[in-house]
Amino acid sequence: MSDFKLKTVNDVLEMVTSRGSREVMLWQDARGNWQPITSDELYGRVRALAEVLAAWGVGSGDRVAILSENRWEWIVSDLATLALGAVDVPLYSTVTPEQAGYMLRDSEAKVAIVASGEQLAKLAGAGDLPELQHVVVMNEGEEGAAESFARLMQAAPGKQARNPAFDARAKQVRPTDLCTIIYTSGTTGEPKGVELTHGNLASNVSISTGPMGFSSSDSCISFLPLSHVTARHVDYALMCHGARLAYLPKFDLLPAAMKAVKPTIFLGVPRVYEKIRQGVEAKSAHSPVKKAILAWAVSIGRQHRAETLAGKKPSGLLWTLADKLVYAKIREAFGGCARDFVSGGAPLGMDTTGWFADVGIRVYEGYGLTETSPVIACNYPSAHRIGTVGRPLPNVQCRFAGDGELEVKGPSIFRGYWKKPKETAEAFTEDGWFKTGDIGHMDADGYLSITDRKKELLKTSGGKLIAPQPIENRLKSNALVAQAALVGDKHKFACVLLSPNLAALGAWAKANGVATSDPAGMVKDKKVVSEYQRIVDEVNRGLAHYETMKRMKVVPEEWTVEGGELTPSMKLKRRVVEKKYAAEIGEFYRDEASAKA
Repeated sequence: MSDFKLKTVNDVLEMVTSRGSREVMLWQDARGNWQPITSDELYGRVRALAEVLAAWGVGSGDRVAILSENRWEWIVSDLATLALGAVDVPLYSTVTPEQAGYMLRDSEAKVAIVASGEQLAKLAGAGDLPELQHVVVMNEGEEGAAESFARLMQAAPGKQARNPAFDARAKQVRPTDLCTIIYTSGTTGEPKGVELTHGNLASNVSISTGPMGFSSSDSCISFLPLSHVTARHVDYALMCHGARLAYLPKFDLLPAAMKAVKPTIFLGVPRVYEKIRQGVEAKSAHSPVKKAILAWAVSIGRQHRAETLAGKKPSGLLWTLADKLVYAKIREAFGGCARDFVSGGAPLGMDTTGWFADVGIRVYEGYGLTETSPVIACNYPSAHRIGTVGRPLPNVQCRFAGDGELEVKGPSIFRGYWKKPKETAEAFTEDGWFKTGDIGHMDADGYLSITDRKKELLKTSGGKLIAPQPIENRLKSNALVAQAALVGDKHKFACVLLSPNLAALGAWAKANGVATSDPAGMVKDKKVVSEYQRIVDEVNRGLAHYETMKRMKVVPEEWTVEGGELTPSMKLKRRVVEKKYAAEIGEFYRDEASAKA
């Protein structure tokens, strides 16, 4: 199917609910069984909720907050809100009560739809919420004094027939109307609410996925947080293509879900791909035979990398044997039927992209921001170049400032930050181009590469600029490294903090005679320190002298979203890490004056 011509997100609602008895979604019941939702059933549920919201006085421009992990109730809440011309405010399920309170007050949400009693408790601890009039809880039996989502759905079976008045109200919404307020993670200050209009999102959905060739025979597991614009965008697009979406609330359920659903499309952030690679390598790490077979298979695949990246299946006896022994088993980890692999949200890195290509999997890397609805550029089957984020979409203009910062213009660019005119003005150039904050360049064939975040570039005291992300990605390609944080801004040299993959480290420590399994003890063990130093030294060999990491420290914690070191899309919160480990960083540079750069 080619591109669509959507004017508003309500056009997505019309497309996905006009397919009669066809299954459009799946969800998992309490027993773990996957249950279908038909197009007609989805319409009935959206209409039932929209009519309740309307009866509560929710109308054009009013805000409805959604605080939940991925589940069918999330998308019903989203579509019902937008059908009324109201604005939804998605909040990550990992927010603290304080964060939830700030966003609910800032957005002046009239209604909050939350997943569970646990999320309901966050609202109770969020402080004064003067505008909030109604709270709905999705989990039956956990609603307390709030409204029950299940009770509101009791009318849904009787509302599956098309209703002209409801449909007409949805069609009254204009492209210029505000659709959603998405709060950025706020790693360097209070969160900013990104205002995206119906036209912003519709223009991006209309044009971003046509070249992928998605169709009604496709399926995808929706597990990346729908509060993040990338996951929401892809779900909208797949609804338009007629693909079936399986909603998965917890990441740790993904391996079992992939076996059951057998998706044909896999969407992940880089950390998901890194974890899958590390899992494969960890399984063979303690068996010399398995380790040798994996290394051999990857080397065979590397010889055929060009064919894989061109979308061709290599032939030959050795590749066929490697495919049977290794590549097919890796594909089984994705359910065995995945055809298209997409990565977004952060740079994937050449090491990881190359490794997957060498095991027969071509990963399409894309790039964008919340403020750009989100896709700016993407690789496709017909236009793919490893190490780049693809060519910009036809309706997105790109240019570079003198310092290499990418600036963009087009119909998908947001209209501003909610109630923040100063920050909005600062985000745009005088002639109206959005400043992405990313450093990049474009090659002669129009393929875009993103080097790093402008604010995250390290400038040594000698004046050299270091882009940390590519170096950190190389470190993370080792199974023992979960995360890495390069430091050294305004110092003579760069150093690195390493967060271990504790499961992999525990297995390595046991196999190598390390006496303790306690993380704090393991990271101080001489054998462990020596192994991580070897990893750093190996990466250093491929770097310019001024980029090399002169000192390193393995911390005893594996950084997580819950711990505050990572954003919900698994990106490093650099400022948080630097503050948390200020003492360790200070130790790096204690004798800087006498140390060699």
